[in-house]
Amino acid sequence: MGSVLALAGAGRQNWPFSSDTPPTQWDTRDGRLPNPGSFHALHHSCKDVFPQQIEGVKMMVNKTLSSFFKASHTFHLSAVSPSQYRFHVEHRQSDSHGKDTDSPVLIGEMDSSGSLNAHSLLHLSERIRAKAVFQTQQAQFMTWQFETEYRGSDFTAAVTMANPDVLRESVILVAHFLQSVCSGLVLGGELVYHRGRHEEGGILTLAGQYSGPNWVATLNAGKGGAHASYYHRANKQIQVGVEFEASTRTQETTASFGYQMELPEANMVFRGMVNSRCIIGGVLEKSLSPLPATLLMGAFVNHRGDKLQVGDGYILFLNDWLINLDDPVKHGSNRFIRKDQPIKLEVPPS
Repeated sequence: MGSVLALAGAGRQNWPFSSDTPPTQWDTRDGRLPNPGSFHALHHSCKDVFPQQIEGVKMMVNKTLSSFFKASHTFHLSAVSPSQYRFHVEHRQSDSHGKDTDSPVLIGEMDSSGSLNAHSLLHLSERIRAKAVFQTQQAQFMTWQFETEYRGSDFTAAVTMANPDVLRESVILVAHFLQSVCSGLVLGGELVYHRGRHEEGGILTLAGQYSGPNWVATLNAGKGGAHASYYHRANKQIQVGVEFEASTRTQETTASFGYQMELPEANMVFRGMVNSRCIIGGVLEKSLSPLPATLLMGAFVNHRGDKLQVGDGYILFLNDWLINLDDPVKHGSNRFIRKDQPIKLEVPPS
């Protein structure tokens, strides 16, 4: 049940269709309040500021087969987890009748162990969207989840049914609701109900978000714990975020501070963080213009566990480029030619 609830939560990694972030500045000149967006995206503004660790060696090759079909191959070599190969396909909406022509309709991914991860999205109307998620671990089904979302002019309502099993008499139901109350204020909640042969219960979580011209404050609180975040954009170069998480199940609390600093003149972005568990980390991204490559350097220190992880690597984006070593004079000093086949090469810390 934990994996299902993770899909129903606010994790951006687990829900590929909830990429929309709540507005940081509200426009009510026409007298109408905007749609508050999806419940899964409430904390996205703050989470995007924090750095993420990179582990292993990864190479990804993308191929656009047509205007609505895309395939990719991913090779991941890791010293922590088993090395894997993943095959990923996407079918994108291409007709002019769809609400969002860039929305993926079908997404499927299978790795070398035989595990499958499939997502689907269907616009039933201009305001109603249906989603389905299927996950298997080798030959065993782990998650089958269905969701229907309705987006009104100033509210969003969604109902999710996960892992329904008639034989075992078990099911998990998740209901979301968000309402734009006034300019900048969103209120709502989440209700999770689970039923099995030997257990039955529910968890209610209330949510609120207030947005200013350059900041967003969000709070989720319920029986299972609390999650609060604050995002602030100081200027065009500096963004900061603060997170507080408390769990009643594990009896643990964590406070984190993260920041992002952009230097457009130097083509550099730095993200840093520190939390109450005595973990300090930072990742520096340097774009090696005019080459389609990005240099990464990062370090994370756990003072409580006396552990240090230092890494440097690079990400080479050959998106729509192909290296040409035959005629550097004809094609310019950077020796690259435009092509339709994008290739992404990532070499994280060794």
